[in-house]
Amino acid sequence: MQSSRRSQKILARYAILKNARAVADELNVSHNTVLRVVRAHADAPPARGPRPSITDAHRGFIKELITNSGGKIRADVVHEALLDRGFEGSQRTTRRIVATLKQEYRLSSSRRAHQPWVTAPGKWLQYDFGDGPVVDGKKTVLFVAWVAYSRFRVVFALRNRKMTTVLAALDRCFRAIGGVPDFVLTDNEKTVVVGRHASLPEFNPTMESFMSHYRVSIQFCAPAD
Repeated sequence: MQSSRRSQKILARYAILKNARAVADELNVSHNTVLRVVRAHADAPPARGPRPSITDAHRGFIKELITNSGGKIRADVVHEALLDRGFEGSQRTTRRIVATLKQEYRLSSSRRAHQPWVTAPGKWLQYDFGDGPVVDGKKTVLFVAWVAYSRFRVVFALRNRKMTTVLAALDRCFRAIGGVPDFVLTDNEKTVVVGRHASLPEFNPTMESFMSHYRVSIQFCAPAD
């Protein structure tokens, strides 16, 4: 590793100074060492790039076929389409390139883009529900809320998830955190969204009235997210 780094330094300085003795004096090495490194670099064969493939000219066409079929097109169907375009490769070559591009298609279609959620102090509160303990023989529901910026968390045990219970929990939550946020984010609960029309949500009027009283904007997560 040290020899490789020294050779890189020699070549870098020689490219500027163009004088073996000057490089040798600067780097405290023999001028014969400088000459040996420079000559070895000059005699080294050029790096080999990837070998061209017979499918390179048809790669975009194959990708289009795979995309239009939702990744389901068979390699033999692709091969027949390639033959009509003058392709001279074998079916085995076609199968290899189709398998490779199908894998790329599956990875790209399943990959999700994630961005950090940057919040400001006091802006966002999020709440959700979980399974609570059994009290007096009855199962309870955990109301879990947290302030996004500070991660301050509030947990209440509720008897159920009815509208009146949820509104009482939200009111108690606001009092516990000592204020009201600008936005409240939750899941697609029936207490928040009662239906959709042309992909637009229809908010529960009771919840909407409650949030309007506190001057809070209710927000919801994307369905099945």
